[in-house]
Amino acid sequence: MVAWTVRGVRSLARLAPVAALSLAALSLVAACTGSSSAPAHESPRFSRGGDIYKVNHVIIVMMENHSFDNYFGALAYAPGSPYYASSAGCARGDHECVDGLSCGIDATGSLACTNSNPDDDGSRVTAFHEPTRCVIPDLAHAWPQTHLEANFSDPNGTLLASPNDGFVRVNDVMEQPDNGVESATEDQTMGFYTQDDLPFYYELAQTFAIDDRYFSSVLGPTLPNRMYLMAATSFGHVTTLDAAPQGGFAPITGTIFDLLDSRAVSWADYSQSGPQAFLFRQQGGLGMDPHFPTLQTFLAQAEGQPGAGELPQVSLVDPVFGGPEENDEHPPTDVERGQAFVSQIVNAVRNGPEWKDSVIFITWDEHGGFYDHVMPPPARQGNSRTPDGIFPGQCADLSSPPESEQPGGGAGCTSISDAELLCPALMDNPTGPYPASCASFDQLGIRVPLLVVSPFAKAHYVSHATADHAS
Repeated sequence: MVAWTVRGVRSLARLAPVAALSLAALSLVAACTGSSSAPAHESPRFSRGGDIYKVNHVIIVMMENHSFDNYFGALAYAPGSPYYASSAGCARGDHECVDGLSCGIDATGSLACTNSNPDDDGSRVTAFHEPTRCVIPDLAHAWPQTHLEANFSDPNGTLLASPNDGFVRVNDVMEQPDNGVESATEDQTMGFYTQDDLPFYYELAQTFAIDDRYFSSVLGPTLPNRMYLMAATSFGHVTTLDAAPQGGFAPITGTIFDLLDSRAVSWADYSQSGPQAFLFRQQGGLGMDPHFPTLQTFLAQAEGQPGAGELPQVSLVDPVFGGPEENDEHPPTDVERGQAFVSQIVNAVRNGPEWKDSVIFITWDEHGGFYDHVMPPPARQGNSRTPDGIFPGQCADLSSPPESEQPGGGAGCTSISDAELLCPALMDNPTGPYPASCASFDQLGIRVPLLVVSPFAKAHYVSHATADHAS
């Protein structure tokens, strides 16, 4: 994406005309029974090629709660796919190989995959084609549970070893308890979708570029991961229960919005029900503050409608988070509704005057409890255990300095409870030196998809460059 603060490249100010793209980008470059309100499967007719430094518009769409294997683990097996899977893994320079699930075709013509996870009775649950577009109930993806999913026997040791062996057992306890009669598709954490379920996403992935080494930033839930998108740190927060104070959170190291403002780079966060940037900026309501227009405004600007105004240089376009109109793909929301939303954005840009110099990044905030087979790598921040010196549960910020700059003094911080659940040693001194044995912010989260849609994107290209929301 763009070069955020704290971690990653800090070259935004040097690049003309808009922002530095990450290394990964440069290498790429209704209810379940209801109907959707947008054309989810309009064919994307695209061309590619051009100078990446001519990009004038960066558009970021972050959906909710799906791992790479859950959405694109079957990408190599789609009919007519330009990609292939390899049981030996993908060579870094092989951009037709995608590191997804290991599958074959059974006697019925269906995918039969060998990836599996142990169940609590000693049996193994194999990855399967998810039979429903709405996974009910929600799956486990909190800070303690995600570490257990990554390493069931040693959740604080995930940095050294993440066999990703706890997905079934954690969800059996937390979200989807066994009812005594197991079925082949009961453990929905092991479910995956195919081109039949996600036709628009699969067409984008096969037409443009996808990264199979893109990870969420935190082994945990939505809030800290979206904080990393906008601030390159969660400054100690590890739970979505932490509520933003009046005026928004104030991280010590600032946000991407601060950086954009300081360099006179125009930006906006478009939404239908409230923008994610409200976490940090609350100086006006939806449609009132110039930074917080509506989705309809984005569509009008992208399409070049007279009087709609110009599309800013950096745009975040948010789905509806919660409520009857929810389309963010967070379970149990119908994944078809999310595709319909994303297709509106892509088709508006594609058919508008700004397509020639735009890049659309489509990603997901975190894995949502869905299985992925790839071990999350270390965070690229040298040997530091955090990007900013603030440890899990010990939130610190500029809400009321100097008190709020001390460990645990940050606004809206209930994260210490989840931090202590994962590492009880922290209970001995919750605001003191952080125990060396506890998991920290030095490892990326579970792998999630990243699609890059642009005339600058390489055609049917798989990048293997490691990146995350703060890259």
